[in-house]
Amino acid sequence: MLVNLKEILEIAEAEGYAIPCINTPNEETVRAVIGAAEELNTPIIIDHAQVHDSLIPIERIGPVMLKYAKEARVPVCVHLDHGSDYEFVMRAVKVGFPSIMYDCSALPFEENLAKVKKFVQFAHAAGITVEAELGVMASTEEDTHGDDPESRVLTNEDIKEFFTKPEEAKQFAEETGCDALAVCFGTMHGIYAEPPVLDIDRVKALREAIPDSCRIVMHGASGVEFDQVQTAISAGCSKINYYSYMAKATTKFVADKVAETNGTIAYHELQEAAYEFMKGYAKDVIEAFKNGK
Repeated sequence: MLVNLKEILEIAEAEGYAIPCINTPNEETVRAVIGAAEELNTPIIIDHAQVHDSLIPIERIGPVMLKYAKEARVPVCVHLDHGSDYEFVMRAVKVGFPSIMYDCSALPFEENLAKVKKFVQFAHAAGITVEAELGVMASTEEDTHGDDPESRVLTNEDIKEFFTKPEEAKQFAEETGCDALAVCFGTMHGIYAEPPVLDIDRVKALREAIPDSCRIVMHGASGVEFDQVQTAISAGCSKINYYSYMAKATTKFVADKVAETNGTIAYHELQEAAYEFMKGYAKDVIEAFKNGK
């Protein structure tokens, strides 16, 4: 069942849990993530990140994502992740994505607000929901999002200056009319060099400041202890992006599988084994983000 972001996050908000948003850069990952959601009878968000377009263009993977979503036994939102290039964003619209993240967070506040506001007006008229980002999401080692390598040396203390300000989030959400807002409060993209520390009080302040019509999004959840993630959910996060650690764990699984079979395993068998591993991993993430619900 294909739904948009607003519809799926209303479910999360009403039930008091968060819905994982997992990158699906190939068909096996699409199958694994949706399969996990179906087995647990829970909604899920699958997305295509702009930085993965060099691996598989949105015109190839997008129709696959939409097909599986429409045929799924649970609500599935097909979402564009970190679309920072307007031309690329419009490619996602043309493919038929019902939900778009238009990420202008690298721009000054006023420019970010103006660009997102204009896009929201177009998107809502077309029945498309919009996620934006406010604050600077730094990157760590082995980042899968292709951010500036220099940002990878930032520590937990360093990134505090880039945290999202509640008063700015309020203005941004009210003026743009975006359906979801990714905020920064201690997470980073990629593989963490040190254990992350989340500013939960900031999450609470952001949830209180932002209109109820706009949901709070947490990016960079991979590598954050699930108890911290669950605290962030209770504080107001409805959508949580997760991918880097799942990808890394699957790579290790595949390498171990090849080693234990002395390289005799057939490619199609390896592919299906990886699918089963990813499905199990995705189930663990979904259950954790259900926050005891």
